[in-house]
Amino acid sequence: MTENSKLSPNSLAFIALSNEYCEAIETAVQTERQDFVNHMTRLLPRLYISASDLANSLPDDEIGYIDDALDEDSYESARQAVAAILGEDDTYLEVFEEDMKYSDTPIAASVAEGLCDIFQVLYNFLEAVKDTTEDNITAALSLVSEDFGQYWSRPLCNVLRALNQIKYKQD
Repeated sequence: MTENSKLSPNSLAFIALSNEYCEAIETAVQTERQDFVNHMTRLLPRLYISASDLANSLPDDEIGYIDDALDEDSYESARQAVAAILGEDDTYLEVFEEDMKYSDTPIAASVAEGLCDIFQVLYNFLEAVKDTTEDNITAALSLVSEDFGQYWSRPLCNVLRALNQIKYKQD
């Protein structure tokens, strides 16, 4: 980036946090359970704040998409690694699911799947902004901001709630 960079400090922070998050998921298999949970419970709120402060600077008719860069095998490998770390605590009851109001039975969700859904979004974003122009980075930031509001903000909050329960669980 040059001195005349159009990217805001928050945009740069979001990119750095996205990188830190992806690295944490990619290396989860080498991480102790408590260290992983502690890292996620510190990282997810910062990521939420940074993503919610991103400015969507593209008009609606110019919103495109970010190509998928994360392949299914890599996603599944990461999901399995996180699920193995969390063990029986990987499953939590999802109370904010739209179908829940019509159901007599609880709906279970997976922390690992939620974390890896976020990982997929951020990995694809990082691949899109790597070695590209500032205008393309700005466009990708707008896209990920819109996607945050429409999709991945909810799983982020839900898995943070579940991770908080794991972190402070009373035996």
